[in-house]
Parts: sequence; structure tokens; C-alpha cells
Amino acid sequence: MAVVLRLKRMGANKKPFYRIVATEKTRSRDGRFIEEIGYYDPKKNPAVVNIDKERALYWLKNGATPSVTVKSLMKRQGIKK
Repeated sequence: MAVVLRLKRMGANKKPFYRIVATEKTRSRDGRFIEEIGYYDPKKNPAVVNIDKERALYWLKNGATPSVTVKSLMKRQGIKK
């Protein structure tokens, strides 16, 4: 089972809101996920990012690969493997 950390889109049209989730690589973008580890709201000024550092490090330690966007959000929050 290949696990990835990626964004799950939520919110209404033209008002995106994202949850950062751990999911299997083969699942669809907004499909079933294993665990929610944070959220990202790009519409606020400045953008709001909240990531559970302990759970993110747990998933990274166990072989999860973050998407490019999640990787940059984690870097912004100071979370490193």
C-alpha cells in the first residue's frame, strides 16, 4: 500500500478549501482517505495553513510521499523529515 499526503478539495464553486489527508495512491482526489492531518485555506489573506506536526512526521517516517503542494506547505510550517 503506497501512501501519499495530498490535498482533498472541499468548499463551494470559486471558494476552495482543502484538507491535507493521508490516502492510498490509487484513490481518487476527493475519495476515501486514511487520516486527515490538517487543512489549507488559500482564500484568506494571508493563506491559513494548519498541519498536525506529529501525524505528518509519523506518515513521513512510515514511507508516505507528500505531493509537491503539500511538501511546500509543510516546509512553510517548518516540518521536515
